[in-house]
Amino acid sequence: MAAPPLTFEHSVVITAAPGTVLAAFFDPEALDEWWDAVRSVTAPRPLGVYALEWRSTPFSDQILGTLGGVFYGTVMEFRPKKEFFLADAYWLPPQSEPLGPMALEVSCRVEGPATRLTVRQSGSENGERWQRYYALISAGWTDSLESLKRYLERGQTASTGE
Repeated sequence: MAAPPLTFEHSVVITAAPGTVLAAFFDPEALDEWWDAVRSVTAPRPLGVYALEWRSTPFSDQILGTLGGVFYGTVMEFRPKKEFFLADAYWLPPQSEPLGPMALEVSCRVEGPATRLTVRQSGSENGERWQRYYALISAGWTDSLESLKRYLERGQTASTGE
């Protein structure tokens, strides 16, 4: 029997409006600030592109090689101030084979005076490379979402495009 696909899920409460939180996933300046993306092309609409690039790391992981590279997918669903869903997402590491397809689900809901942000990323396979990838992204996502929280709670706002 095949092992179930790997998944990462994490929630964080951010003192900001849901629309502001969601917009930070699509605004190039915000993505640079909280997710350290050096370039991004994102379109918050169905069938929109979602592509981010990070600098290559100066070190190499024993299984995955150099980290950084490009993550891209297709926005299949976008509900302003609520959620978006990426399908056919792939990570293209700088020096090794791509990993994918994956799905990324991001949702926001009001929780008191704040927003509960939930991020869920799931992969299509299991294996040594996938297990190592999910071990690394678990720590990476947790740190990045804390960075997003700090960014938004100190009064930074992302352009909503509305």
